[in-house]
Amino acid sequence: MKAHETLPIVPIARGEGPWLFDFDGRRYLDAVSSWWVNLFGHANPRINAAIEEQLRTLEHVILAGFTHAPVVELSERLAALAPAGLGHAFYGSDGASATEIALKMSFHAWRNAGRPGKTRFASVAGGYHGETLGALHVTDVALFRDVYAPLLREPVVVPSPDARLRVADETPRDVAERAARGLEARLAADHGSIAALIVEPLVQGATGMAMYDPHYLVRARELCTRYDVHLIADEIMTGFGRTGSFFACEQAGVAPDFLLMSKGITGGYLPLSCVLATDSVYAAFYADDVARGFLHSHSYTGNALACRAALAVLDIFRDDDVIAANRARASRFTTLAEPIARHPNVRDFRSTGMIWAFDVATDRPDFARWCFERALAREALVRPIGRTVYFMPPYVVDEAQFAALVDATVDILDDA
Repeated sequence: MKAHETLPIVPIARGEGPWLFDFDGRRYLDAVSSWWVNLFGHANPRINAAIEEQLRTLEHVILAGFTHAPVVELSERLAALAPAGLGHAFYGSDGASATEIALKMSFHAWRNAGRPGKTRFASVAGGYHGETLGALHVTDVALFRDVYAPLLREPVVVPSPDARLRVADETPRDVAERAARGLEARLAADHGSIAALIVEPLVQGATGMAMYDPHYLVRARELCTRYDVHLIADEIMTGFGRTGSFFACEQAGVAPDFLLMSKGITGGYLPLSCVLATDSVYAAFYADDVARGFLHSHSYTGNALACRAALAVLDIFRDDDVIAANRARASRFTTLAEPIARHPNVRDFRSTGMIWAFDVATDRPDFARWCFERALAREALVRPIGRTVYFMPPYVVDEAQFAALVDATVDILDDA
């Protein structure tokens, strides 16, 4: 709030498509999808209609001993879209909740299987998985973690496959293999105490949109299988088409033991998260003894309105062939972004699917805030991570809007 004494909060009156409008009528292109959640634009008519229809029948019911049509249909459709073998759904309210569910479920499954010593979790350097205490245990972003370190267990951090870490003549695949060898060494030494490895497939978001080769996921799956460690794919940000496939782990041809979803699952409308798990994980809890069950409750678990919004999102993906359309759109947008890639102040311009990112060479200690302010003045919501600028717009943005975003960014870079 102290920062907002000199950088006023922007009051938004309404949204339409990729645009946000304030109370004075100024508009801002939502180039970050309102923290990576909005897929098909603000006030999308099809999602609106689905929620309005659901309001007339059922808004919510306890999901303990009861169920309803939207949550059943959503569970079946998500399982069909996910990599093979992920047939069991557990719902929460947000991304951090999904992380907490997966961590607890992994530990408890191993405990029920007679291996109570598996109490630790491995995570990738620079990874981000949420800011509740359990999620912070596997988050390696100092800004969020350090102050709470006394409350957290010592992390098991393995090397990142971030392609920006390449040295000499290394390719992104070489970096991925080098990181995988580091993972292999750690699992070989400590697999007896490690329950799971959690990864953000293809793109590590909060550390600065670190992108890496799918080879790392192939090796991670192989190693987790070899050493009896669960693989948790955190697709909270990367899922629902962001990286060019519906789920990022598809590009490596791997199936995790847990797949986490949130953010885009409802198109940016309502809080919802889902954890998909395998038959073997489910079987570990299947017993008459209540203490062997997975006891984790959210009052709004499987909320009917949120599930109906998610079903509308899946309908749009199916009816509009969104994945194919996004691949064509991403190719055109990458060409439009060439003036940024060639800019003398830009380092490591990179893209994956509908995500573009680059690092800025600047001495400004306040670059993120400075860039955010300059972008607002040019009708764009851009929120850098440190000196990393990224675009993650809704899938409804058109070429003229993206070109205007590029022009505004080049102007900002000229001033940086």
